[in-house]
Amino acid sequence: MAAPTHRPAETETPYPVGLRLAGRRVVVVGGGQVAQRRLPALIAAGADIQLISPATTPAVQAMADAGEITWHARGYTPGDLDGAWYALVASDDAAVNAAVSAEADQRRVFCARSDDAAAASAWTPATGRDGAVTVAVLSGDPRRSAALRNAVVEGLRDGSLGARRHRERTPGVALVGGGPGDPDLITVRGRRLLAQADVVVADRLAPRELLAELPPDVEVIDASKIPYGRAMAQEVINRTLVEQAGAGKFVVRLKGGDPYVFGRGMEEVIACTEAGIPVTVVPGISSSISVPAAAGIPVTHRGVTHEFTVISGHVAPADPRSLVDWEAAARMRGTLVLLMAVERIAEIAATLIAHGRAADTPVAVIQEGTTAAQRRVDATLATVAATVAAENVRPPAVVVVGAVVPVFQG
Repeated sequence: MAAPTHRPAETETPYPVGLRLAGRRVVVVGGGQVAQRRLPALIAAGADIQLISPATTPAVQAMADAGEITWHARGYTPGDLDGAWYALVASDDAAVNAAVSAEADQRRVFCARSDDAAAASAWTPATGRDGAVTVAVLSGDPRRSAALRNAVVEGLRDGSLGARRHRERTPGVALVGGGPGDPDLITVRGRRLLAQADVVVADRLAPRELLAELPPDVEVIDASKIPYGRAMAQEVINRTLVEQAGAGKFVVRLKGGDPYVFGRGMEEVIACTEAGIPVTVVPGISSSISVPAAAGIPVTHRGVTHEFTVISGHVAPADPRSLVDWEAAARMRGTLVLLMAVERIAEIAATLIAHGRAADTPVAVIQEGTTAAQRRVDATLATVAATVAAENVRPPAVVVVGAVVPVFQG
């Protein structure tokens, strides 16, 4: 049989198709950076991956060590494509790449080449996912393909492509952690679910800019959880979630930070579950680590601390409702991160000093962390109460106590 003839690659229109590779043999030749980038998608597809390469990058070796791929630590030999459904050639030896490609053509196995797309029978598209949807872009220019892929996936995730109106309506509740304040710090999944919502029940500390992006038909309910001020009772919030989802709507409970870090998220999960409402929990970036990071403070640092402790300061240490062992916290040598503590900082600092924490321990107070209004005020345990009052620091703010505070200052 005569070898197939091909038109020049630049004049061809590739035929897009989705390969279902679960359990099917895929041969990858080469274990370098290209293979490292391509292998995760093949692993996610459930392929039986046979990697042929004398050496690999550490990341590729880790995939082999984890049993995600089978690594044959040798060079390619004729016959390696026996039983293969698909081949990926990614070695740095042009002669080897050509030999594998030739064998693939002979065996009628589609083969992608990293070094010479024109000589390959298959091209690898730029791909992305939004839920159950896979987007694949082929343009002949990898950079352009990646840019188009990113634009399409982002449009699906934020709803700007109109996909929200065409989705299947699935009633239920999603507890979404919105992150510390910067709208770019919500997770990809959180943003995607927000774009699908019929109703959004939002905390005051949830990123406000995200609400402005919602379509006009989305109902926004303000939970008004303003610290130490007007607040929607938790029972009312629970009832609202159950009633809205029970009416056949998809409800996103948008919370600041992470739903389970002083966010009463489990109370809402329990209320919905008891009412027979399906619940999805989407973790968020907690302000306890992200806000210090945004202010230049690592909560741990080699040679400085081996632990950090997150403590709620919404009640004073002497308050009988407090569940915190402040004496133990004072004895710890690591970082203390205090949330909701600004209005109790005088009592907290005095308690820590009384139980043995040094009065000159560095303290940073970061107000409105990760937002345009962020500001950082530095002090010590002995001076933090006066400094907070003098600087008129208001909630929301994160207080960091420990030797990590001045690490950038030496």
